[in-house]
Amino acid sequence: MSRGENYVVGLDIGTTKICALVGVPGPEGVDVIGFGTYPSHGLRKGVVVNIEATVDSIKRAVAEAELMAGCEIQSAFVGIAGGHIKGMNSHGVVALKSREVTEDDIRRVIDAAKAVAIPMDREVIHILPQEFIVDGQDGIKDPRGMSGVRLEVKVHIVTGAVTSAQNLIKCVNKAGLTVDDIVLQQLASSEAVLSPEEKELGVALVDIGGGTTDLAIFHRGSIKHTAVISLAGDHITGDIAIGLRTPIEEAEKLKLKHGCALTSMASAEEMVEVAPVGEGQRPRVVSRQILAEIIEPRVEEILGLVEEEIERAGFRRMIPSGVVLTGGTALMEGMVELATQIFDLPVRRGYPKGIGGLVDIVRTPQYATAVGLVLYGSRKGKRADFKPHEENIFDKVSRRMKEWLRDMFS
Repeated sequence: MSRGENYVVGLDIGTTKICALVGVPGPEGVDVIGFGTYPSHGLRKGVVVNIEATVDSIKRAVAEAELMAGCEIQSAFVGIAGGHIKGMNSHGVVALKSREVTEDDIRRVIDAAKAVAIPMDREVIHILPQEFIVDGQDGIKDPRGMSGVRLEVKVHIVTGAVTSAQNLIKCVNKAGLTVDDIVLQQLASSEAVLSPEEKELGVALVDIGGGTTDLAIFHRGSIKHTAVISLAGDHITGDIAIGLRTPIEEAEKLKLKHGCALTSMASAEEMVEVAPVGEGQRPRVVSRQILAEIIEPRVEEILGLVEEEIERAGFRRMIPSGVVLTGGTALMEGMVELATQIFDLPVRRGYPKGIGGLVDIVRTPQYATAVGLVLYGSRKGKRADFKPHEENIFDKVSRRMKEWLRDMFS
């Protein structure tokens, strides 16, 4: 049960579902040959809260993907999200030793840029170079071989809580897989749904999942800002459950089948059946417009928080390409129209591209992150330097203290 070592696996561990995608290099870029999905029971707002339940869901999704692809999955590129994720921009400067930029100089200047104060309970997930500057000349993507005396770099640093990242990796390891890399979910989604032209001109990617809404802003071809908002599709489901007094499972079905984010687009004549909470009660019938009246304020709140974040970060004028909505909630009718009103910018749904194979199954916004993880993995290659079991800062401090104590009393 093997297909060689050239396949790449993306594992999207979300709040509502876990999705495993197997891809191999193909004429379209990457051919999807295996796909598995299973409801997620161990996460809340993108963070693991029940290890055993998460491990079980991962195993089931992976087993389905293995069966379809006819291969044994041993490692994966894993998406990470959650309110603990923070992004910041940094700047590094070094003097060039040989008046010509070398690989060593690039490493040194990135090291200088990442030498910022990061709390002990956080760790760096990504260091994403935005641009290099050689002797004051900015906008350089690859400075290797250029002449100069001073090299600068602007980078975007993404950090996450040590414990949250460790728990995610622990779940994947317990499911029998090693981690090739952990990838910020909106960064993965951007690989699948954004075009190079949009990234160059300036665009905001808004990935509305079940537990979190993830924002990534691109300008001049590089990522400028990231943020995670802990409001998303599950909150809409909760509002429906409370507003219509129906179980959460039924509220989710109503949202998926009849949900509309804009009241003016929902018909008052179209009726939907609402299941009761307790036994012995008869189902009720309400108009689709009433359902939309419950959904619209929450969607307005989510998109309003995204707009506030864009304004606060100072990138409002830098996204002329507009906003790209992706994630499962982006499929809801009226989302694009409501977002256009709120942002006053062009808005479109982001569908994964750059893939072949099982396109009819995965070319939908809800699988953008999983597709993006496979595309990211195929572009970056399997990273031998990523060690899932590498000791964290607490282990390092504990080990050093033990060494000091041993030296003191020996």
